[in-house]
Amino acid sequence: MIRRLRNLGPGLLVAAAFIGPGTVTTASVAGASTGYALIWALAFSIFAVIVLQEMSARLGLISREGLGEALRTTFDNPVLKIGAVILVVMAVAVGNAAFQAGNVTGAAIALESLGIFSPQVWTIIVGVSAFALLASGAYKIVERVLVALVILMSVVFLVTAIVVRPDIGALLSGLFVPNIPSGALLTFTALIGTTVVPYNLFLQASSVQDKWPEDVPKEEALAQSRFDTTFSIILGGLITAAILTTGAAAFSGTGTEISSAAQMAEQLEPLLGPAAKYFFAIGLLAAGLTSSVTAPLAGAYATSGALGWERDLSSWKFRAVWAAILIVGTVFAALGSNPVSLIVFAQAANGVLLPIIAIFLFIVANRSDLLGEFKNGVIANILGGVVVLFATALGLYTILKAFGVVG
Repeated sequence: MIRRLRNLGPGLLVAAAFIGPGTVTTASVAGASTGYALIWALAFSIFAVIVLQEMSARLGLISREGLGEALRTTFDNPVLKIGAVILVVMAVAVGNAAFQAGNVTGAAIALESLGIFSPQVWTIIVGVSAFALLASGAYKIVERVLVALVILMSVVFLVTAIVVRPDIGALLSGLFVPNIPSGALLTFTALIGTTVVPYNLFLQASSVQDKWPEDVPKEEALAQSRFDTTFSIILGGLITAAILTTGAAAFSGTGTEISSAAQMAEQLEPLLGPAAKYFFAIGLLAAGLTSSVTAPLAGAYATSGALGWERDLSSWKFRAVWAAILIVGTVFAALGSNPVSLIVFAQAANGVLLPIIAIFLFIVANRSDLLGEFKNGVIANILGGVVVLFATALGLYTILKAFGVVG
């Protein structure tokens, strides 16, 4: 077991990527507004992440290609090929820009507690800071400190979830009796969108190639990668469940509508008392800054792979992609009126765009010419099919509801 834990890597990156301000905010809002009713959606999200990330990791290990590169060689018909690339690039660009808006806003509302500037001003300051860090390469120096703070905040949420003594009956009911309370569709979609993050599928396909080089036997690399993915994602899911649980314990049934970081911090008062708001602000700021740096980079890797560009940090095309994602996300965040609502909307947008990436991954994972004997088997296709169908149905329903086609 100790040897397996030492081999953790890409899976932890994925888990760390979805434990950002979007997850903290969305899970808090879900707990406050619906109690434990949506815990089943979180459980399904974790299952979906494991299924999709395993396919992505297997693709990277066996083909030694990223998801973007694999997509360019999947379709022979030039129209289908160009259409697939455009769809993927648009999904990654739009999804990451929305995700970035949530990241920047998360850091901004944490700084708002200082009482110096408005959230919109802090949003611009955070965006400019993230841009400067990416342009200089200095983000690598501060990233470890920020990640450590996020991990510390996660541990505090886990401990608090135990201290508050959740209603076990309501929790089990929410886990095993699927239900979407009236008016909670946006929150439901956001909870899935903040957990099943499309750009993580591109991130893992590339990162496993660095973790397990070609000289490692394929069966050994696959076994270690599957443990890495499953263990890390379940751990991330437990942290998200802890945030939802503390939100339900603190706010459910009180009629409280969360609109600030100070309100969310009240979840931690059973453990930290008056220090909760300061601790929470630091943790949320760290989560926001970390995600504000990594999300544009992941989007640039995904887009460059899909378009056949060189994946080089010094390439002007690569820099143009991450700069565009960061700038659009920051502008979108600065124009938002209610920061918490913006974060939840950004995660919901991610959930709507997820089916596009999931469908293409499913197609690639069934390519015999690319994966040979390691392509999807019957069980993988059944599990993947369930995830893709559910994600597609949810995305279509959310779009139709937004346009008033369905009630």
